[in-house]
Amino acid sequence: MFSKILIANRGEIALRIIRAAKELGIKTVAVYSEPDRESLHTLLADERVCIGPAPASESYLNIPNIISAAEITKAEAIHPGYGFLAENPRFAEICEAEGLVFIGPPASIIKLMGDKNQARQEMKKAKLPIIPGSQNVIEDFQEAKKLAQKIGYPIILKAASGGGGKGMRIVTSPRQLEEQFSIAQSEAQAAFGNPALYLEKFLVSARHIEIQIVADKHGRVLALEERECSIQRKHQKLIEESPSPFLQAKTRKRMLRAAEEAAKAIGYQSLGTFEFLVDQDQKFYFMEANTRIQVEHPVTEMQYNLDLIKEQIRLASGEKLSLSPSQLPQGHSLECRINAEDPHNFVPSPGKIDFLVFPGGPGVRVDSAAYSGWTVPPYYDSLLAKIIVHAPTRQEAITKMYTALETMTIVGIKTNLPLHLKILSSTDFLSGRYDIQFLERFLAQGKAPQPKKA
Repeated sequence: MFSKILIANRGEIALRIIRAAKELGIKTVAVYSEPDRESLHTLLADERVCIGPAPASESYLNIPNIISAAEITKAEAIHPGYGFLAENPRFAEICEAEGLVFIGPPASIIKLMGDKNQARQEMKKAKLPIIPGSQNVIEDFQEAKKLAQKIGYPIILKAASGGGGKGMRIVTSPRQLEEQFSIAQSEAQAAFGNPALYLEKFLVSARHIEIQIVADKHGRVLALEERECSIQRKHQKLIEESPSPFLQAKTRKRMLRAAEEAAKAIGYQSLGTFEFLVDQDQKFYFMEANTRIQVEHPVTEMQYNLDLIKEQIRLASGEKLSLSPSQLPQGHSLECRINAEDPHNFVPSPGKIDFLVFPGGPGVRVDSAAYSGWTVPPYYDSLLAKIIVHAPTRQEAITKMYTALETMTIVGIKTNLPLHLKILSSTDFLSGRYDIQFLERFLAQGKAPQPKKA
């Protein structure tokens, strides 16, 4: 086991890793940008190193500075969290070259699954069903137009080198394709340094279902029960739950087996998530694989009563998988992502938090690095906190979440708390009848919170 690890991230995920490491008896090193000097992850780590100014490109994406921080503090391993450098194969390679353990999959796996189009083809070889689409990256608009006509509209354009909704565009006609193709390329270039796109058939009324994979360096792979992630805005997840209220038991069993076999086929190691779209006939299609810890990992932790971050660290140190296939999930879990943004127009709302009270009680968990008096910087993702609940049934979990959010108080900045309360009380959500376009319809129908009149 490691004696000291460096966390190459910030915010709630950095704090989450610090806590897991401390419970394992591991010393921690926090890296931080100048605006994050008073952030909790900086204050609570055993050691801390400033790695640059506010822009992520000069700090949290600054590989030389991060490696130097690890060497100066004599860290043995680096945990990348999610986002930033978590799925950067070059970073994983540099860690290895410098004698540092990268807490994640090998660089070769990150590279393979990071190229979304190549990953699709590899999963096809592993006998995972994939959505009809391009066999290779699309070089120009005319090629995209020809393929779109062949598979039929609607289609979706996606960045070949990344995810998170960047470079992603749903297209319903040739005219719209002409408008959106160059925009998607520009977004992909800006976000991932690569304008390459691929194209897929867009499944209407589909569900977004993901399977958590845990794999050691000894060839053992385990798939854990699904997370339903269909409540999302602009391809950014907002609410996750497990188990899915939509998935049938036989479909769940097939998906778990398929994801497990596909992970074994490519020699997967560490934690990862295989993401799928499932149509109304319960047919599932591989979408992508994320080679990192997911934002929504607490949903699975609550279901199985386990610590995925601890398991990830153990696996990186060479230990065998400690989880057993006989370990079964219990009850129902929900996660709501609380963002520092205006709930009416979704504009980020950075600034000082004057007063903050988080919810509590049995079955309620809060993952956050926010505190009263802290200033939310405008430079990074607007995620402020994750509220996670667990209860024996879905209805009880929803009631518990609603109560938790009602008792949460944030003064000084705007958040999307009102939107979450609206969604949780909507008929379609309560009944489990929703899909990936739910929020789009919900907002179009004027059901979102309305600004207070002066």
